[in-house]
Amino acid sequence: MEGKQKKISIQRWHSILIAGVLCLFALFAYAQESEPKKTRVDLLHADEGVADKLARPDVQVLIGNVQLLHDSMYMYCDSALIYETTNSVEAFSNVRMEQGDTLFIYGDYLFYDGMTQLAMLRENVKMINNNTTLLTDSLNYDRIYELGYYFEGGMLMDEENVLTSDWGEYSPATKNSVFNYDVKLVNPQFTLTSDTLRYNTDTKIATILGPSDIVSENNHIYSELGFYNTLTEQAELLNRSVLTNEGKKLTGDSLFYDRVLGYGEAFDNVVMNDTVHMNMLTGDYCYYDELTEFAYATERAVGIDYSQGDSLYIHGDTLQLNTYYLNTDSMYRQMRAHYKVRIYRTDVQGVCDSLVFDSRDSCLTMYVDPILWNEEQQLLGEEIKVYMNDSTIDWAHVINQALSVEMKDSIRYNQVAGKEMKAYFQDGEMRRVDVIGNVLIVFYPEENDGTMIGMNTSETSLLNIYLQERKIEKMVMSPKSNGILYPLDQSPPDKSRLPTFAWFDYIRPLNKEDIFNWRGKKEGEGLKKSSRQPAASQGRERILMR
Repeated sequence: MEGKQKKISIQRWHSILIAGVLCLFALFAYAQESEPKKTRVDLLHADEGVADKLARPDVQVLIGNVQLLHDSMYMYCDSALIYETTNSVEAFSNVRMEQGDTLFIYGDYLFYDGMTQLAMLRENVKMINNNTTLLTDSLNYDRIYELGYYFEGGMLMDEENVLTSDWGEYSPATKNSVFNYDVKLVNPQFTLTSDTLRYNTDTKIATILGPSDIVSENNHIYSELGFYNTLTEQAELLNRSVLTNEGKKLTGDSLFYDRVLGYGEAFDNVVMNDTVHMNMLTGDYCYYDELTEFAYATERAVGIDYSQGDSLYIHGDTLQLNTYYLNTDSMYRQMRAHYKVRIYRTDVQGVCDSLVFDSRDSCLTMYVDPILWNEEQQLLGEEIKVYMNDSTIDWAHVINQALSVEMKDSIRYNQVAGKEMKAYFQDGEMRRVDVIGNVLIVFYPEENDGTMIGMNTSETSLLNIYLQERKIEKMVMSPKSNGILYPLDQSPPDKSRLPTFAWFDYIRPLNKEDIFNWRGKKEGEGLKKSSRQPAASQGRERILMR
């Protein structure tokens, strides 16, 4: 029984060994079939042939109208040396290589290795493939990989562009080319410089792989990674690319730009900086039209004015810049912020639903429940207009349901209410306030040392307040009001608040990061729409707050 098992085991090993040998033979045969066949360089014609079998037994000297063939590649020259042992050729003068009707290579000298199928051409080299021409003095062309490359400077030209570089390669099969070191792409509309660039002569798309500059008459693009379609003039750029146009720089994690239509889009961590007017837009999306100078930003959008040293930050759901009557003497701009607008600067903060800044009169208008704060001062109404002069406040106009509140301590507030208010500034400080129409006052006068004397309540038709170093110097009422001065310990609680009193400290932006945190008014504290009666009417209006 054991002998029989041993015999079966030996037979199995024989079977496995035979199968393995057959597999090896099959692989060897396949490898032989897969290898490119080594064919000889054939001589088709020469006016004269010379061979010295003693001195150079493996060399043929060919003179006059030499024609050679290796596989599908034809070679022409004035004279040549054929090395039979190495299956190689040296060709001299008027060298030409032809493959089909699409690839032609010219030069003054050629060394061709028939074993490796590598052609090395030197001096006045020209490669023509359909509508693409490559010029250089040193070109190696690998027929197996269908790839030509130069290493001592060269130029590639097609119908649209001219590319130069120190090193480059071109594939007639794929139409792909790669360029390194001092790369320059010249197009009638722009010039692209880089240290690494890929280019396809069929699609006309340049692939940016290193620090690159694209310069045209109107703008400048910097990118380190992206695509530029030189045919459609559209770009898709990554890695914090920058589009610059007449002092405006648009930067984003990614950019799309259409030169023909003249617009750019930036995505994520976007900054649009206007170095001429010293302001910028930021957000996670920004659109800019360089032809109409229209721009808008969304997604954590912020407008920043840094012309005064102390930057002003404006946030809204959408920020928009419009330019009107472009290229005329009456050209002007409007900057608009829409929905849940919050403003912060160290000396002033604000909240409203929307605002517009118009360059014609340098006026910033706040709409729908606007509120402004300056230190302990709060100003609100139905509409607030702030007029600027050389980037500083000239005067402000609060229209309808105007209310000014100044916090004195945790329970006492100076209050002035009227139909409208006009505040005038000098060197950035408020110097005079005019309160017009149905004026109501709750005021806490002070001694020179700041001690409060009592609580004064008054009403009049016109109030003029004069200030010096942010302190009230005098108040003038027209007609003159006697008012009532209550001692502090005897001031009636029901007189300490005007009917329209409101203190919105919980809404106030605390810093430039807090502008993103919208906090609306509590229910019942919004302004009711007023009838807006003419200012000439001296009948006392009742200003209501919900």
